Amino acid sequence: MSTLICFGYGYCAEHFVAEFGDQFDRIIGTVRGEDRAAVLNAYRPGPLEAMIFDGRQPATDVNDAIADANYVLISVPPNEDGDPIFSAFGEALKHANKLREIVYLSTVGVYGDREGRWVDEGALTEDVSTRGRQRLSAEFYWRLLGRWNRSDPGVAVLRLAGIYGPGQNALVQIASGKARRIAKPGQVFNRIHVADIAQAIDAAFTRHASGIFNVADDDPTPPADPIVFAAQLMGVEPPPEIPFEEAAPSMSPMALSFWQECRRVRNDKLKRELGVSLRYPTYREGLRALFEAR
Repeated sequence: MSTLICFGYGYCAEHFVAEFGDQFDRIIGTVRGEDRAAVLNAYRPGPLEAMIFDGRQPATDVNDAIADANYVLISVPPNEDGDPIFSAFGEALKHANKLREIVYLSTVGVYGDREGRWVDEGALTEDVSTRGRQRLSAEFYWRLLGRWNRSDPGVAVLRLAGIYGPGQNALVQIASGKARRIAKPGQVFNRIHVADIAQAIDAAFTRHASGIFNVADDDPTPPADPIVFAAQLMGVEPPPEIPFEEAAPSMSPMALSFWQECRRVRNDKLKRELGVSLRYPTYREGLRALFEAR
């Protein structure tokens, strides 16, 4: 019997389970609230069981499930106190003797600002934000846990680019009137469709992978490009261009931090070692498929 635990049953985990969940006999997904757990358990897809973890205290039912876990997917971000999943369940996972693979979803933000230069998994990660340092610390401890566990599980760190997909894309932003076409000369963003993230997770589980893998598409481009392309697909005018200097004062600190970093992320290792062939190698294929699915 194969058991998967998804720590943080959110956007990426849901899409992974929807496509690849039938490979597992039992799936546990942790959520923060009772209402969400009740909805998932009432209308759960396949073998999913929702369990509550409030981000602080270890939950007894989750600890009990860990003893039978074969695969673990972690998508909960760290905070100023560290990684809440590692803090609450690290000890139990260290002694989980059926564990085969851990996949930790991180971010390409750990590379910091590279002034538009290309980076791969071998790039130094020194001059990064507080959020980036928190992520690097979490990556380190999950990889270390893999060495502590006597069953010798693989530990794959997937560094994700900006995520888009169903319900979360430029088409939705334009339809809702919330799209902003911000222009900043020289700025590029890296992106990845959630379906390709699901592929990468499956490949890591299947191949007993260990190491760090960038999960990004083939074409980092200026941030406004998907907005313009989405407007063309919808047959509407794109929103007016706004200079970054005008938009910056209204941005949240987190959004502003994204705009203060610029890099182009290579995905060669993802393709070479995990054998992933991107379904959506650029935002154009991804947005077109989402438009046609509407």
